[in-house]
Amino acid sequence: MTITAGGSTALLTDHYELTMLQAALASGTAHRRSVFELFGRKLPEGRRYGVVAGVGRALEAIERFRFDEPTLAVLAEGGVVDRPTLDWLADFRFSGDIWGYGEGEAYFPGSPLMVVEATFAEAVLLETLLLSIYNHDSAIAGAASRMTLAAGDRPCIDMGSRRTHEEAAVAAARAAYVAGFSASSNLAARARYGVPTTGTSAHAFTLLHDTEADAFRAQVRSLGTGTTLLVDTYDVAEAVRLAVEIAGPELGGVRLDSGDLGVLAHDVRRQLDGLGATGTRIVVTSDLDEYAIASLAAAPVDGYGVGTRLVTGSGHPTSAFVYKLVAREGDDGAMVPVAKKSTNKTSVGGRKFAYRRLDARGVATAEVIGIDHFPTPEPGTTDRPLHVQLVAKGEVVGRETLDEARARHTAARAELPVAAQSLTRGDAVIPTVYDD
Repeated sequence: MTITAGGSTALLTDHYELTMLQAALASGTAHRRSVFELFGRKLPEGRRYGVVAGVGRALEAIERFRFDEPTLAVLAEGGVVDRPTLDWLADFRFSGDIWGYGEGEAYFPGSPLMVVEATFAEAVLLETLLLSIYNHDSAIAGAASRMTLAAGDRPCIDMGSRRTHEEAAVAAARAAYVAGFSASSNLAARARYGVPTTGTSAHAFTLLHDTEADAFRAQVRSLGTGTTLLVDTYDVAEAVRLAVEIAGPELGGVRLDSGDLGVLAHDVRRQLDGLGATGTRIVVTSDLDEYAIASLAAAPVDGYGVGTRLVTGSGHPTSAFVYKLVAREGDDGAMVPVAKKSTNKTSVGGRKFAYRRLDARGVATAEVIGIDHFPTPEPGTTDRPLHVQLVAKGEVVGRETLDEARARHTAARAELPVAAQSLTRGDAVIPTVYDD
C-alpha cells in the first residue's frame, strides 16, 4: 500500500498505538473518558520562545484518519492486531473534542498546545500523527520567526525544497509562511495551501548559453525587465554591467549566491546606482540563517533567500513535543488526574487551561496554566485566553486561513518582552506559572 498526500492518514503512526488499543479493548478500559495533552517540556535549547505551526495540517489529517479496506489489509496481513480490533477500527471515526493554541501563536515550556478529550481508544490513536506534524512544523516556524525578526522589513523567501524530503518541503513552506516568510519556491505549497511562489533561474541557465549576455537576454525576453538576474556565475561586476545594459535601468533585481555577501552587496549597490538602476533590488542567498541575516542588516540588501537552515529548523529540526495522558475516567465515573513521574520526563496531571498574562502596557509577563479551572488574573493584569476549539464532537470547527495564522503570529510576537528579539542563547522570555 502506498500512503499518498491525499489518502488515509491512519498508517502514519507507530505500531504500538494499535497494540495498546488491542489490549485496552480486551481489558475493557478502551472506552474510558480521557484527556491527552500535547506540549513541550522545554523550548529548543537557547530559544526565547517557540511558534505553534501545523494546526491546519493536523486538522486535515484527523479528517482523513480512516481505516479503509487497503489500510486494514496491511494490519491484517502483518498480524499487527487481532480480528476484534480490526472490526473496531473499520468503524473508527474520531468523535471527541480538541482544544488548542491557534496556529502562529507563541508558546513556552509546558504550554498545552493541544488538549484532546475523547475515549482512550480514540485519543491514543492520534498520538504519533499529531506529534509528527506539530514537531516538524513548529520547529520550522520557530526558525522562520527568528529569521523574519532579524530581517525586519526585508522579505524572506523559502528556497529549501531541495534540501529535505519532498513532503517535508511542502510543510516547511507552509510553516515558514505562517511565521512571516513572504513566499516559497515550492509549487506544491502554492497548490495545496495558497503560499505565494517565486523564482527565476539558476546557474545552469547561464551555463547553458554560449555567453552570459545570451542567457540574460533570453531571460529578459521571456520574463520581462522586472525579472531578477543571477550575477555571480562568472565575474559579478561584469555581470551587473551586462544586466543593466540588456534590461535597462528598470531591471527588477540581481541575485548574489556566493562570496562575502555584505561586501558584494555594497559594491553592487554602488555599481547599480552608478548605472542609473537605482530601483533594482539586491537579493542574497547561500546558506543563510538568522545570524547571517542579522549580520547583513547594515548592507544594502532587499531580500533573503533561505534554504537548508530553514528546512532543518536552524539547528533544531524538532520541537521535542510529547503527547501525554493527563486525566482519565475512574471507576466511579469521575475524572482522575494522572501524570508521569519518571526522572527528567515528568508531566503535570489534570486538564489544563492556558492564558497569556499581560501587564497594563499589553506586554506578556507569564504563561499561566490553570489545572482543572480557569485562573484568576492578578491586579493590574489581564489574561488572554490561548485555547480555541479545533474539533467539536468529531467535527472540525477551528479551520482558518494562513493569513489569519500569519496575523496571529505577528500579534503574539509583538506582545512578547523586548528580550524575545535577541538572537543570543537564553531562557524563555516569560515564565510558565501553574495555577492549581
